Amino acid sequence: MSNTQAERDRLNQLSNTIIGAAIDVHRELGPGMLESAYKASLAFELTSRGMSVEREKPVPLVYKSHRLDCGYRVDLIVDNSVVVEVKAIDRLARVHGAQLVSYLKQLKLKLGLLINFNVSLLRDGIERKVNGFPE
Repeated sequence: MSNTQAERDRLNQLSNTIIGAAIDVHRELGPGMLESAYKASLAFELTSRGMSVEREKPVPLVYKSHRLDCGYRVDLIVDNSVVVEVKAIDRLARVHGAQLVSYLKQLKLKLGLLINFNVSLLRDGIERKVNGFPE
């Protein structure tokens, strides 16, 4: 197996584990909570499964080779590999996906999940975004 295939398999497995944890959170809390409740609960679920989770990590903007602090923060980074952006809104907009892709590029990571917990079925609130990584 090539390194690329091994990395793809690892990221796909990680993504599946994150989605499983999000489903557990959604089953427990349901829709209608604040975004902060979902972030904290998902971080708890992931760490209880043995994963490392960074919360509210600052994301610097690199503009014309200069690093600028613009106040961007990523909700969760799981196992130093997957960016997870948590929402609790009526529906996801294209700007949310674009923001996630921007975070992936700035952090030089390949996979991100946008999870909106304010839905009846969680699968309807999940978007997967990639940066130089096959779907």
